[in-house]
Amino acid sequence: MNVRVQLSLEHHVGAIDRRIFSGFLEHLGRAVYEGVYDPGNPLSDEQGLRRDVMDALRPMDMPLVRYPGGNFVSCYDWQDGVGPRDKRPRRPDFAWKSTESNTFGTHEFMDFCAKLGTAPMMAVNLGTAGAREAAALLEYCNLPRGTSFADRRAANGRAEPWRVKVWCLGNEMDGPWQAGHVPAQVYAQRADQAGKMMKGLDSSIELVACGSSGRGMATYMEWDRQVLEYCWDGVDYISAHRYSNNSGGDSAWYLAEGVEIDRVIEDYAALLGYVRALKKSDKRVYLSFDEWNVWYRATNMDGAWKDAPPLLEEVYNLEDALVCAQYLNSFIRHADTVKMACLAQIVNVIAPILTRKEGLLIQSIYYPFVAFAKHARGNSLRPAVDGPCVKAGGRGEVPAVDVSAVHDAEGKSVCVFLINRSLKEAADVVVRVAESRLSGVTFAEQTTGASPGLANTWENPRAIVPTPCIARIGESGELHVSLSPLSFACVRGAMAQTK
Repeated sequence: MNVRVQLSLEHHVGAIDRRIFSGFLEHLGRAVYEGVYDPGNPLSDEQGLRRDVMDALRPMDMPLVRYPGGNFVSCYDWQDGVGPRDKRPRRPDFAWKSTESNTFGTHEFMDFCAKLGTAPMMAVNLGTAGAREAAALLEYCNLPRGTSFADRRAANGRAEPWRVKVWCLGNEMDGPWQAGHVPAQVYAQRADQAGKMMKGLDSSIELVACGSSGRGMATYMEWDRQVLEYCWDGVDYISAHRYSNNSGGDSAWYLAEGVEIDRVIEDYAALLGYVRALKKSDKRVYLSFDEWNVWYRATNMDGAWKDAPPLLEEVYNLEDALVCAQYLNSFIRHADTVKMACLAQIVNVIAPILTRKEGLLIQSIYYPFVAFAKHARGNSLRPAVDGPCVKAGGRGEVPAVDVSAVHDAEGKSVCVFLINRSLKEAADVVVRVAESRLSGVTFAEQTTGASPGLANTWENPRAIVPTPCIARIGESGELHVSLSPLSFACVRGAMAQTK
């Protein structure tokens, strides 16, 4: 099949906020313990951080990592996780029916962030705690010495504040499963009170209010409307969460997931515009898509009160990788709305990396994320795509090739991200840039395989790895890309001259 993509440097959505390539680490299963933190393991450093895991995470180049949850945060007392480890209490975790040792807490997480080269995105407990506890944590993290909690931080080994920039006001408070779940208006009051206290201590921070936990919620958008109307002046973002699945075993339907992701983001864009108009406000509030991934196979959430039980250890295949790439394509196409996004999660729990004591396994979803994080820099362009559609079951017909594109003015290049949804048919894609000829292909890589269910395993860890993609520049300076069926491609072209 033939697909034509027309780009114009003058028709862009806006600058891509690199925080859309962020991650999420929760005290859940083996995400922390035996994941990023494994003291005594020969693969761990002097602080107990797994060196091999850190090495695998670095190419993901995550600007932020959200922590400590997730459902976990709604029963978490952050003071349990600071001070001498041998004096930290062991607690039952309501969310995941596990036992929390608290040997990894705020200081250990900040050390992890520093070594990884990322920044913390801290969540506060607004389920079973409130504004006072949230303000105390902010004081502990961000204020200079001279007050009680800041001095306590110094006594625990950190003299200078961490100055955490981004804070989440609770987690999924619309969900009945959440400890401390309340109606929207009650949550909005809690969030507003906590936010005012926190910004009163540090006016430089940014705040994320809880939005809907998913489009399937009965209160979807109505919850968000009430929260935004009440908290508009105090918050900077509203959160969205989505987990995709192919529980019906329909690959054609599943590979059209990007259509639904677009719809969720466009729902939020419309709501944000509505509330802004209602408020007659000059302020902008943006979307933080701070939980997203594929999740539907590994669903056991009961840890039987064990320490770091193996929970939610999803095994990812090729079609999962193509769906994750569609999330990232959608974030780029909606760069004017989505300013932060967090892959949930990063190690062991619904994650691109699985660990054993003796090593790790890279899963299929890792590779598209790394490609986007490395090459999606600059302005998001508006692609005009002319090509065939594929049948997607109950979703009708959708474009066969899903496209996003980026113009890097500093690097004088254009990068396109292409997903061929077709199960059997290859695609020849021609990309033209209205104002410029392309002079050469500087990067061309694809992730593909023979079947949608192909996955990396401990026995065959390289079943899915990126391979070179066939790409060339035509006589008129256009880019030609050959896409295999069931593939994701990242192709970057150098710009020759501007008309």
